[in-house]
Amino acid sequence: MKTLIVEDDYLARSLLSTLLSGYGECHVATNGDEAVKVVEKALDAGEPFDLICLDIMMPVMDGQQALMEIRKLEKERNIPEPNATRVIMVTAIDDSKNIMKAFRQGQCEAYLTKPIDRDKLLEHIRDFGLID
Repeated sequence: MKTLIVEDDYLARSLLSTLLSGYGECHVATNGDEAVKVVEKALDAGEPFDLICLDIMMPVMDGQQALMEIRKLEKERNIPEPNATRVIMVTAIDDSKNIMKAFRQGQCEAYLTKPIDRDKLLEHIRDFGLID
């Protein structure tokens, strides 16, 4: 499983890396703009990410905007929805407005609130069929 962790907080980024590194290759980005560039490079190389854990509140470009840009890149490359990268939105607060916005737009598959619950994270990834 190839994962991109997009998180501006070092501790949260490290925790997600630790939790997911046993399941495959982990890359990191510290803001949404960086994430979009990393995703575009991976798509151009024909090596897309299987999973993106995307923080909502970040500097430069927030998670909502980054997610829209990532989905736009996939659409431009004619990647059908069943083959699109699975995205888990991550937020520091139970921010129902932002979470519902991402779901309404059909952009993300799941969300988690911080602190990250390891079991919930792995449950989502299993549901996506990315791990056993």
